[in-house]
Amino acid sequence: MIYRAKYIEKIMPYIDTQFVKILTGVRRCGKSTILQMIMQKLRERGVSEDRISTIHRPIR
Repeated sequence: MIYRAKYIEKIMPYIDTQFVKILTGVRRCGKSTILQMIMQKLRERGVSEDRISTIHRPIR
Protein backbone atom coordinates (compact mmCIF):
# COMPACT_ATOMS: atom_id res chain seq x y z
CA MET A 1 0.00 0.00 0.00
CA ILE A 2 1.36 3.40 -0.97
CA TYR A 3 0.83 6.04 1.72
CA ARG A 4 -0.98 9.02 0.18
CA ALA A 5 0.07 11.78 2.58
CA LYS A 6 -1.25 14.58 0.37
CA TYR A 7 -4.79 13.17 0.36
CA ILE A 8 -4.77 12.41 4.07
CA GLU A 9 -3.54 15.92 4.92
CA LYS A 10 -6.41 17.43 2.91
CA ILE A 11 -9.08 15.19 4.48
CA MET A 12 -8.03 15.13 8.16
CA PRO A 13 -8.99 18.77 8.98
CA TYR A 14 -12.61 17.86 8.24
CA ILE A 15 -12.70 14.75 10.43
CA ASP A 16 -13.92 16.46 13.63
CA THR A 17 -16.55 18.61 11.93
CA GLN A 18 -20.28 18.09 11.49
CA PHE A 19 -20.01 17.98 7.70
CA VAL A 20 -20.74 14.72 5.91
CA LYS A 21 -17.61 13.46 4.19
CA ILE A 22 -18.00 11.79 0.80
CA LEU A 23 -15.08 10.22 -0.98
CA THR A 24 -15.78 9.63 -4.67
CA GLY A 25 -13.84 8.37 -7.63
CA VAL A 26 -13.77 5.87 -10.44
CA ARG A 27 -13.51 2.16 -9.72
CA ARG A 28 -10.21 0.91 -8.33
CA CYS A 29 -8.71 4.38 -7.78
CA GLY A 30 -7.91 3.82 -4.07
CA LYS A 31 -10.97 5.13 -2.19
CA SER A 32 -11.05 2.19 0.22
CA THR A 33 -7.31 2.40 0.75
CA ILE A 34 -7.54 6.08 1.65
CA LEU A 35 -10.36 5.29 4.08
CA GLN A 36 -8.20 2.60 5.69
CA MET A 37 -5.42 5.17 6.08
CA ILE A 38 -7.86 7.58 7.73
CA MET A 39 -9.02 4.82 10.09
CA GLN A 40 -5.38 4.17 11.03
CA LYS A 41 -4.86 7.89 11.73
CA LEU A 42 -7.92 7.87 13.99
CA ARG A 43 -6.52 4.88 15.90
CA GLU A 44 -3.23 6.76 16.32
CA ARG A 45 -5.20 9.70 17.76
CA GLY A 46 -6.63 7.35 20.37
CA VAL A 47 -10.09 6.76 18.92
CA SER A 48 -11.33 3.39 20.20
CA GLU A 49 -12.20 0.57 17.80
CA ASP A 50 -15.88 0.62 18.78
CA ARG A 51 -16.09 4.22 17.46
CA ILE A 52 -14.76 3.23 14.02
CA SER A 53 -17.07 1.29 11.74
CA THR A 54 -16.95 0.12 8.16
CA ILE A 55 -19.59 -1.12 5.77
CA HIS A 56 -18.52 -3.09 2.74
CA ARG A 57 -20.94 -3.25 -0.16
CA PRO A 58 -20.88 -6.62 -1.88
CA ILE A 59 -19.54 -6.73 -5.43
CA ARG A 60 -22.25 -7.59 -7.98
